[in-house]
Amino acid sequence: MSSVPKKTDVILIGAGVMSATLGSMLKEVAPDWEMKVFEKLEKAGAESSNEWNNAGTGHAALCELNYTPQKADGTVEIDKAIKINEQFHMSRQFWSFLVNEKRINNPQDFIMPIPHLSMVQGADNVDFLKKRFNALTQVPLFDGMEFTDSPEKLKEWMPLIMEGRTSADPIAATKIDTGTDVNFGALTQMLFKHLEQENVEVNYEHSVKNIKRLSDGTWEVKIHDMKNDKIEYHTAKFVFIGAGGGSLPLLQKTGIPESKQIGGFPVSGLFLVCNDPELINQHHGKVYGKAKVGAPPMSVPHLDTRYIDNKKSLLFGPFAGFSPKFLKTGSNLDLFGSIKPNNLLTMMAAGAKEMGLTKYLVQQVMLSNEKRVEELREFIPTAKLEDWDVVVAGQRVQVIKDTEEKGKGTLQFGTEIVTANDGSIAALLGASPGASTAVHAMLEIFNRCFPEYKEEWAPKIREMVPSYGVSLADNPDLFKEIHEMTDKALGLNETDLSTAEIADAADESVKERV
Repeated sequence: MSSVPKKTDVILIGAGVMSATLGSMLKEVAPDWEMKVFEKLEKAGAESSNEWNNAGTGHAALCELNYTPQKADGTVEIDKAIKINEQFHMSRQFWSFLVNEKRINNPQDFIMPIPHLSMVQGADNVDFLKKRFNALTQVPLFDGMEFTDSPEKLKEWMPLIMEGRTSADPIAATKIDTGTDVNFGALTQMLFKHLEQENVEVNYEHSVKNIKRLSDGTWEVKIHDMKNDKIEYHTAKFVFIGAGGGSLPLLQKTGIPESKQIGGFPVSGLFLVCNDPELINQHHGKVYGKAKVGAPPMSVPHLDTRYIDNKKSLLFGPFAGFSPKFLKTGSNLDLFGSIKPNNLLTMMAAGAKEMGLTKYLVQQVMLSNEKRVEELREFIPTAKLEDWDVVVAGQRVQVIKDTEEKGKGTLQFGTEIVTANDGSIAALLGASPGASTAVHAMLEIFNRCFPEYKEEWAPKIREMVPSYGVSLADNPDLFKEIHEMTDKALGLNETDLSTAEIADAADESVKERV
């Protein structure tokens, strides 16, 4: 047992896409800082960031209908879609910077172009989709989106979905060709490979047992070296908890006031994966439908072309389930262990509010594989059970907290950043859009945790993310240039703009606003 703490500047807990992103960005703005990473599994990106454990859509709000709710007056709200799309473009810019600077190679190993489609059935839903299309296409971010309710056009866009369809219900879809498929597991491993080359100490099979504040304001992290079965202590000025579903219990150990009155509700998931190469080749796109009435946003059904290990796959889901574990590799006591005196009332209030969700999850758990294929047939009428295998997806822990708008015990469907008042520790909680908007989340951590470096880091941040501080929705010319630049850098298309030219254009836009 090593009782003498080892000092460092930054400790990152969890070797997933969030720690990989924050570590990579910090290395650019503060290359001299010492950094250590602790991960309990044997390699990076093996839990929540793993390609089989997340949807890999590259959430850009191009096809996800839950980001564009219909209001009581019939209009479609698009603010969230615009925000998420802009945030995804920040990620694309940072990835492009890393490629252009030779920090990572072969972007096609983690990102591929793929059409994003939204499909609905029934007259009311077709009307909603048309309104959504009309609203989104007023914004430059969604240029190129098409709408059709023509059966002939739909057969052209999604032949597998239209084949054998006998229902008389009207059907419609939107399609945009600028979507992507992102393998976040592969991206995470690329980023950690780069970090290790930059002398970042990455420790696998090291589990965090406790986090406590010392009298000098630094944080002491108690680590179990699982391989050698010994305890170590490390101290740092700044700690980031990016442990996926495991972040909440670690945040609670810090004792910071911001960790109180927060709970977590774990949701597991299953996907059907096609095992027939012929069927896989008949479909090309990510097709998102509408969640059923009473179903939570994370249950939106989608039929996805995926590229995993450079091989084309076809997945359908998710089917929600329940496990008290906060991670796939977690413990059945995770949920119960997270209930504390300070969040008990919050958790109880959520339980009373979310009876519908509980009922839905029970129904999902009880589904047989045949019943799952019946749901698949709403997308692929000719689907056969023998052509599909079941894969268990990752655990997602939805945040429960008290909000002014919805009161005590509100279930949050999204990504939450929790930071100490002095910015010395930060945690990332929640689920989708998650990984897709990691760069935006990390820039938010920069703002909250390192405000004293704002001026010093600004030029480098502008170099990494040229649109930072600029609304792409309000600057169509800049958006077009950035889109073309990132397409080129990431191998999604061919164009001739450089990162420097984009940064200059963004600078001009900022000057005009000021």
